[in-house]
Amino acid sequence: MRFQLVPAAYVILRRDDHVLLQLRRNTGYRDGFWATAAAGHVEEGETVVEAALREAREELDVVPTDLTPVTAMHRTGTREPIDQRVDFFFTCTRWSGTPRRIEEEKSAGIEWFALDALPENVVPHERFVFDRLRTGLPPIVEFGFDPRVSPA
Repeated sequence: MRFQLVPAAYVILRRDDHVLLQLRRNTGYRDGFWATAAAGHVEEGETVVEAALREAREELDVVPTDLTPVTAMHRTGTREPIDQRVDFFFTCTRWSGTPRRIEEEKSAGIEWFALDALPENVVPHERFVFDRLRTGLPPIVEFGFDPRVSPA
């Protein structure tokens, strides 16, 4: 069997130096952590841009009108096949609709945070991106491969 990656799309809604985060619950992954408010796996037959638009609509009831690619992250956690990921991060500063929490069973709330005042409990690979949003990111980043950098 060939090596496989699980793709995901992340839509970072921005208002000036603030980002909209969602507090995860009942998902089985990083519950109790703040995360990008709209993100999820790319589904079969779907492009990453289509996935980003779908996730924004499904999770926040908004339609992005200016998705801008930020970076692609190749990451691993445990080095098990399920933890081989490629994440596509987009920013969005304009959208139609008012962001609101849709999937209440998976979210304890949404909140705007300044990039320089993020809560401590942010999903680690996402914090890596947030911490570099103001200064810029290269087109491709890696996370979790260097044993000196903990993916946890």
